This record gives sequence, C-alpha cells and structure tokens, in this order.
Amino acid sequence: MQLRLDHYKANPGVYRLMLTMETFIKEQQLDPVLYELIKIRASQLNRCAYCIDMHIRDLRKMGETEERIALLSVWREVPYYTAAERAVLHLTEVVTELSQQGVPQAVYDEMLEHYSEQQFMTILTAINTINCWNRIGVATGMFPGCRDK
Repeated sequence: MQLRLDHYKANPGVYRLMLTMETFIKEQQLDPVLYELIKIRASQLNRCAYCIDMHIRDLRKMGETEERIALLSVWREVPYYTAAERAVLHLTEVVTELSQQGVPQAVYDEMLEHYSEQQFMTILTAINTINCWNRIGVATGMFPGCRDK
C-alpha cells in the first residue's frame, strides 16, 4: 500500500479547518466515548481503515471494553449499548449513508427522546466531521501506519 498524498502537506488550511470542527465539538462537551463510537461506526461504513484503527486505539485508552469495541458493527444484535447510544449509532448510520433513505422521522424522534435539539446538532456535527475525515483518508489512500516514520 502506498499513501497517495500527504494531506497535511498538500493543504495545511484544510487540516486547520478540520481541527476547528474537532475543537468545536469538544467545546460542546459531547461525551468523548460517544464521540469515539460515532467515529468508529462511521469509519466502518466508509471503509476508512486509518480512522477505524486510530479511534479503536483511542477508545481502548479510555478504558472501553473489548466487547463494545469488537461488536460495534453489530450494535443492534448485542445488549452492550444504552438506548441513548443506540439512537446515536442509528443516526450515524443514516447520516453516513444519506443517499439510501435520508433521515427518517423515526430516527429523529428517537434522538429527541434522549437529547435536546442543541445536543442533536452537536451530534450531527460530530457525524459530519468524521465523515469528512473519512473521505479525506480514503481519497488520499491513508492506512494504519502510513504516517509512521
């Protein structure tokens, strides 16, 4: 495997813009574990190996259980996620695969059972941010270890 280009060097402004998004999300006090779950699930759907690897490592550092990490791709089939987390994972999937069905009203309603409209917008921004990172990673050919020197 070969990295197509180093996006950090190609256009540092894009990287700074993405970091601004990350900073905004952190300022909104989104639960860091929930944010990592969002990042991993979207990255799985987008097939971004670099991001999957990075965020699984981050979640492990936070002390997350191996069951919750390993079974995230089948979250509907296991009892390891709260109702609030399930709502977010559902939203993550439909937003990531937006062209398939849009965001059904039921998904929106499920989110509002657990989160305020402001929190919904923060979570939506988090989902959009990782989707953007995934598209950068996949388009530039990033893979685990590609930035190791």
